[in-house]
Amino acid sequence: MAPLKKFCSLFGILLISAWVLGSVMQAGAETLKGKTVLTATKDEKVPVKDETGHYLGVVIYEGLAIFENGEIAKQRNHGIVDSISGKGGQSIGYNIYTFEDGSTVVTRSHRITVPGKGGTFSSKTTTELIKGTGRFEGIKGTSSATGKNFTASEGEASRAFNDFTWTYTLPGK
Repeated sequence: MAPLKKFCSLFGILLISAWVLGSVMQAGAETLKGKTVLTATKDEKVPVKDETGHYLGVVIYEGLAIFENGEIAKQRNHGIVDSISGKGGQSIGYNIYTFEDGSTVVTRSHRITVPGKGGTFSSKTTTELIKGTGRFEGIKGTSSATGKNFTASEGEASRAFNDFTWTYTLPGK
């Protein structure tokens, strides 16, 4: 019976240690809020032909991310869109943020849009911060965002705006 008691004690200590370390890691997470303003520089659509206005597309948005700490990063988004004209849709994409010092953050996102007012679409985005370079080397985290997509008129590029919050950790913090 003594070996079982020792095993249970050791298991209990490991369990408590994991809980404490997990709490410390969660407490060490940082948050950073910001806004993005983006313009489509490429927007190619292929009709699905199952109903009027349903299409799949590839879109590249470029613009700026303005962070609450005063930093500004260039942002480039590569997305695949599944949408029905006037009804909204969803997209998956990769975003690359490039900061003034050359550091980068790469995210993977899922965006859902629904019709709003005046030709706009409200959006909700969930994002995973998957990697970084420079001072963001080893970044891991998540982000949530709300925003608007602005429908392009003939000859115009579509535009998007987002308010977002990153919650992330960096190695050694």
